Amino acid sequence: MEPLTHFLTGACMGRAGFNRKTALATATMTLAAEAPDLDVFGRFRGPVFGFAHHRGFSHSFLGLLIVSGVVVGFMYCVWHVRGRKTNFPDLPPKWGLLFVLAYLAGLSHILLDFTNNYGVRPFWPFSERWYEWDIVFIVDPILLAALVGGLVLPSLFALVDQEVGVRPKRFRGRAAAIAALGVMAALWAVRDFEHRRAVAALDARTYQGEVPLRVGAFPTFWNPFIWRAVVETRDSFTLTEVDSAKPEVDPFDHMESLAKPPETSATQTAKQSYVGRVYLDWAKFPVVEPDAVEGGGYLVHFYDLRFVTSFKVGGRRPLTAGVLLDHDLRVVREFMGMAAQSPPD
Repeated sequence: MEPLTHFLTGACMGRAGFNRKTALATATMTLAAEAPDLDVFGRFRGPVFGFAHHRGFSHSFLGLLIVSGVVVGFMYCVWHVRGRKTNFPDLPPKWGLLFVLAYLAGLSHILLDFTNNYGVRPFWPFSERWYEWDIVFIVDPILLAALVGGLVLPSLFALVDQEVGVRPKRFRGRAAAIAALGVMAALWAVRDFEHRRAVAALDARTYQGEVPLRVGAFPTFWNPFIWRAVVETRDSFTLTEVDSAKPEVDPFDHMESLAKPPETSATQTAKQSYVGRVYLDWAKFPVVEPDAVEGGGYLVHFYDLRFVTSFKVGGRRPLTAGVLLDHDLRVVREFMGMAAQSPPD
């Protein structure tokens, strides 16, 4: 998920009652809920290295122990800089408990990232397998509205109470925060049900006379019942859409088909490159296409159909990779998107 959802989730978790157990709970959980994305600094070692390590160590159950320790250490420094002061002098920070809360908030980050179609590797380093739920788009307006409401509405009611002379409560917003987290869980339940309907509809049909080998349904931003679908058969891929809100789910309103590109010596070499191995380990519906370049080499493109909106020229293809080969099929450059780096020695 995008950073704002992670921050808001951590804040709601803190407000849900943990802030009554120890000082600095809400601030710690807010930061810890986004802290796993510190792995973005891996991009300084190159775009391919950054891609290879994104949602890896810091998004694992083991790595989260270190991430939580970093967050609590940062909060300890802030507490010292502030003169060891907190909002409530009779509620001191409990550092052991704060570490546990930071870990819980970090788990919320892994769970939220698991709900979308990019995936996570929570069992690193014991397993590099990717897991994804495919039910929530990376930005979900319903979820954002619920989380913002859970944090903002109590403050608005506090202003009203202040106007009428009601004594302010020491802790405010617990019920609203719990309600916001409840909306999140309910949204996941509904989306999971609709996702299963969409996948079942895709799997129950044939495509150009071929039965599907694999199907996938992926969420969209604008409509929680519209799913972008990918169907793989023996010889082709099909892109379509499914409206799971209809009584009869029909995936055939809009369909595009692509014959599977043939395997060549260029694609075989590209798949054995560093970026090729990393990309194919992550991708669920990978397509590998070679283009001849001047001088006798090839530029081999990698893209994952989970993120492709159309096969037509100009169709959006984010999260692409590439390998530049010379005329002897040696790897010259490797790419993530438009950013390039030299192949590792």
